[in-house]
Amino acid sequence: MTSLAPPHHLLHGPGDQPYEDACTLFNSMVAARPRYVARCGSVADVQDALRFARDEGLEIAVRAGGHSVAGRCLVDDGLVLDVRGLDEVVVDPGRRVARVGGGATWAAVDRATQPHGLATIGGRVSTTGVVGLTTGGGSGWLERKHGLACDNLVAAELVTADGRHVRADAAENPELLWALRGGGGNFGVVTAVELELHPLPAEVLAGLVIHPASRAREVLRLFRDVMDDAPRELDLAALFITIPAEDGIPAEHHGTPGIAVAGMHAGPVAEGEAALGRLRAFGEPVADFFAPVAYADFQCSLDDPPGYRNYWTAEHLDALPDAAIDAIVARAADLPAGAAQLFIAAWGGAVRDATPATSPLRGRQAGYVVHPLLLWEDPADDARNIAHGRAYREDLAPWATGDTYPNFLGDEGTDRVRAAFGDDYARLARIKAAWDPEHVFKGTNYTIVPGGGA
Repeated sequence: MTSLAPPHHLLHGPGDQPYEDACTLFNSMVAARPRYVARCGSVADVQDALRFARDEGLEIAVRAGGHSVAGRCLVDDGLVLDVRGLDEVVVDPGRRVARVGGGATWAAVDRATQPHGLATIGGRVSTTGVVGLTTGGGSGWLERKHGLACDNLVAAELVTADGRHVRADAAENPELLWALRGGGGNFGVVTAVELELHPLPAEVLAGLVIHPASRAREVLRLFRDVMDDAPRELDLAALFITIPAEDGIPAEHHGTPGIAVAGMHAGPVAEGEAALGRLRAFGEPVADFFAPVAYADFQCSLDDPPGYRNYWTAEHLDALPDAAIDAIVARAADLPAGAAQLFIAAWGGAVRDATPATSPLRGRQAGYVVHPLLLWEDPADDARNIAHGRAYREDLAPWATGDTYPNFLGDEGTDRVRAAFGDDYARLARIKAAWDPEHVFKGTNYTIVPGGGA
């Protein structure tokens, strides 16, 4: 069979601005250099570029938000499908559904849904790609009220390895939809998703309160006590940080170690004031930035800066006992200064409502997810920072469940990927074999192998 002409109008090589732009990722440690980047603005572009890659025997990666910490959105000497041109967001307020292009970021979704008094579960960094975060789970500030982003995925459209454009929803290809609710980009190039939307007040109580790190033990215990009994509307995380030099923070605290509690209440502001009362009244904080704010504005207020070197990992804990808090505080005393942080998300609520029938993602019963998020600039610090991140896993082993959350992981090997799915990894592998038997969509750290092999 004669292949069609190569899609030269889509292809860019080293030195071309679209190529260099696509190869600039959130994690500056990723240095892969593809042979081509294909700038795709339509489903037909994706199909043409994919066909060309397969004809040429090129490995494939898909680039949207560029936030894959392990660099799954690039591939050495292969072809990168840059789908950022597929970025349309259409809101249907009657159905409470948003149709989102495969290259859109969460900022676009939040801005589009806000005028309708609606929102869905997005990430905590507004520049993150919608599809990558959603198909990998999707942790965000509305998760305790409405579940993870993948739980709100009602349909997806994708180009498969053989070039077909297919739809997955409850009636059409439901097994594929199930796999996409946590199974990542292993089954095709997602060109659009449909996400369930939920009512949200025009303003919510959101922000963060900051204390010096010397109070970390007391702040973490209070954070735990509040979240163990919190209403589903309250979604908070604790963060070890370097206190920034920003307006509203006394100068003597700039650049010093701190602990913050950040998040929001997804209900009336008055109810948020009551739910956050104990945390905001504790001690004498360095700063209290909780205030009524539009959800879309809060969503972009804590964006991490791009261009740093990154190492991420995570551990699930059933609970946060005092001994675990002591271990966390001891290790966090050595957190590198600057943009690095230790992020502790309080799960529970609707995160636990999903069942194996609705999503392959396991670990839903965890009370807390401890997420070292190491960011730094100097390559000479690589070994020290990676070792610091890994040390939390060793410290927390006595309380860890063994489950994993894929979007918080770097390249940690096959066993850690399988831990995200438990026995359902075999089901995912069968679905992978049905849709991508030749393993065209590999990824680098979060790959499902057709048929279930290692």
